Amino acid sequence: MTNRLRDLLSERILVLDGATGTMIQTFGLHEADFRGERFSDAKRNLKGNNDLLCLTRPDIISEIHEAYLKAGADIIETNTFNANAISLADYDMGTLVYEINVKAARLAREAADHCTAGHPEKPRFVAGSMGPTNKTASMSADVSDPGSRSVTFDELVDAYREQVRGLRDGGVDVLLVETVFDTLNAKAALFAIQAEEEHSGVKLPVMVSVTVADISGRTLSGQTILAFLASISHVDLLSCGLNCGFGASQMKPYLEELAANAPFYISLHPNAGLPNQFGEYDETPDTMASTLAGYMQKGLVNIVGGCCGTRPPHIAAIAAVVRDYKPRVLPKPTHLTVLSGLEPLVIDPKRNFVNIGERTNVAGSRKFARLMKEEKFDEALSIARTQVENGAQLIDVCMDDAMLDAQPCMVHFLNLVASEPDISRVPIMVDSSNWEVLEAGLKCIQGKAVVNSISLKEGEEAFLHKAKLVHRYGAAVVVMLFDEKGQADTLERKITVAQRSYDLLTSHGFPPEDIIFDPNVLAIATGISEHDAYAVNFIDACSWIKQHLP
Repeated sequence: MTNRLRDLLSERILVLDGATGTMIQTFGLHEADFRGERFSDAKRNLKGNNDLLCLTRPDIISEIHEAYLKAGADIIETNTFNANAISLADYDMGTLVYEINVKAARLAREAADHCTAGHPEKPRFVAGSMGPTNKTASMSADVSDPGSRSVTFDELVDAYREQVRGLRDGGVDVLLVETVFDTLNAKAALFAIQAEEEHSGVKLPVMVSVTVADISGRTLSGQTILAFLASISHVDLLSCGLNCGFGASQMKPYLEELAANAPFYISLHPNAGLPNQFGEYDETPDTMASTLAGYMQKGLVNIVGGCCGTRPPHIAAIAAVVRDYKPRVLPKPTHLTVLSGLEPLVIDPKRNFVNIGERTNVAGSRKFARLMKEEKFDEALSIARTQVENGAQLIDVCMDDAMLDAQPCMVHFLNLVASEPDISRVPIMVDSSNWEVLEAGLKCIQGKAVVNSISLKEGEEAFLHKAKLVHRYGAAVVVMLFDEKGQADTLERKITVAQRSYDLLTSHGFPPEDIIFDPNVLAIATGISEHDAYAVNFIDACSWIKQHLP
């Protein structure tokens, strides 16, 4: 079915279903419907726990799936938007995550398979819905403590892995990480999906859909669309797209930007207009379908459907017009180095020089090191701010000092940086000689960062292990020219180590555009004749690398 789904996306525009929550509201359910017999003694009110209905009112969920399939949906979503341990904790039901996801997937699977059996020429697919949880990893919930977090990256990964296991075992065709408002949450979901894939040996296609928070075109956590795209592009996605946030007509500039740059299929499932004063959605099926048809005519989309306020009539109207238009054609990959903070940094031949601010490195600024030791974080942030104001296109953050506990210092400072848009708009280079510190830093960054650094010093196995994790966290990497014999000093040694590193990384799937070589400038004013060629060896190594290791 996975291959069939990919084939269809190149042949025609596929239709996604509408809003499950909106449909549930039409049934006028009461507390007893959510409790059923099994949860009649629950201590908390359960009304509103829509995912629980998969267990207590599966008939309603099946009816909703069937209505959307009858309306013409090619892909239906499981009723699992909040079926993760973090969100279900509000109802003291974290222990039901796996069960709910398996049941939800099976309900959707049965409905889709029944419909396919009746119309084999039009196969139907099931997407496992994975919502963003009710917490954010990039922002503090406490305005008086911007460095605090109500959830960690590892907690999100654990929660998402459990959900993925349930959806996979229930039989979904694809996983949909949707309504992304914080890219760090989404990166945790993608990390969890890849970890489960490696553990189980089962690879499912992945869709990602982001929601724009305001007319500036940014997510709630502050990223632009292109910065978001850079942050998630380390995963070979089936599609990326937009949902919720606005109605279809307000999505146009963000959709055009995404469609012009994404190397994946594009999805769009907007709300039925903007909510009115009663929180309801008034856009008619015909109006919504007409707007989406305009995007189809321009070749901007591959998957279209509905979010809040959309019902089967909306999906039927959309399904009626998609047949008149061809799907968006995937662009050729550009293989440019693209990093991101809240905004993207594209490193292409037009950009001659990239400045990295080193004053947030304790080895590069005695003042910064002193401020970190004295826990004067506001002043330390001002150094970072000044670096960006003075033209730094990245900032290098390093806490490797004998007087600092590097890992918690790295985490706290990066959390503080994330709360300062004038600093966090640029990408971050996480710098340490300690792998645990580097990894802790990557778990704090929603953008596409740079890791400084890895090398072959500890051998190929350690080198590739770290590289795999760097890629899974969605970062680029600096490769130092060290190997098991030590630092490369001669031109011949630099070439040998660089070529070996490049071949190992690229043969294991690491994108060449995300490899940054440091050929090591060694001290030359030593008075030792053997050192006289160090400078020219460095310059010649740079030239050779650019020519031979694109």
